[in-house]
Amino acid sequence: MLTFDIITIFPGIFNGFLSESLILRAQKKKLIKIRIHNLRKWAKDRHKTVDDRPFGGGLGMVIKVEPIFKAVKAIKKPKSKIILFTPRGKKFNQQLAFKLSKLNQIIMICGRYEGVDERVARHIADMELSIGDYDLMGGDLPSQVLMETVTRLIPGAIGKPALLKERITKEKGFIEYPQYTRPEVFEPKKGIRWKVPKVLLSGHHKKIEEWRKKHGKTIASLR
Repeated sequence: MLTFDIITIFPGIFNGFLSESLILRAQKKKLIKIRIHNLRKWAKDRHKTVDDRPFGGGLGMVIKVEPIFKAVKAIKKPKSKIILFTPRGKKFNQQLAFKLSKLNQIIMICGRYEGVDERVARHIADMELSIGDYDLMGGDLPSQVLMETVTRLIPGAIGKPALLKERITKEKGFIEYPQYTRPEVFEPKKGIRWKVPKVLLSGHHKKIEEWRKKHGKTIASLR
């Protein structure tokens, strides 16, 4: 079973995410375990301080290295990866999600404010990740993106195994193609008709497969 351990200073952000949809079902089926850790638990002063002003000056506060070191040391297990989310990190993609899905434990460090002490990236984290070329308020949302992306790759998490296998080809990797459902013709207003491509209504499986390959987009090579 894959365990996700999230280190954050705002554990309440995860309440809705953990209690809905397929993420909740995967936990109930014991396919994954998700543990949220409040970083303030490892603060040493009575005010539970986990941030401080940056050396060299500047606006904002920086998350301290000491409580993060203690948190990781307390929860780390064998066959784990420690991830720090940062805008300058490696771009998270489907290929990396497949690799992470094979682990026993993923520890995610969610920064806040002006960032995290650089010693966390250099000496504690195994990798720095970003989910896009933009700056967020913290790493909590990226951690949810990673959990959902990785969880759906675990057998049984999204239902029948065929739901996942039909999107994977040896030639291209993971494919995303256009999807349609009823009605066959939708009229948003008089004179306008949005139709489903005829080939999808034909029942000809080979032609449908060819159409999907032609109009699909490769998300990531799995090689």
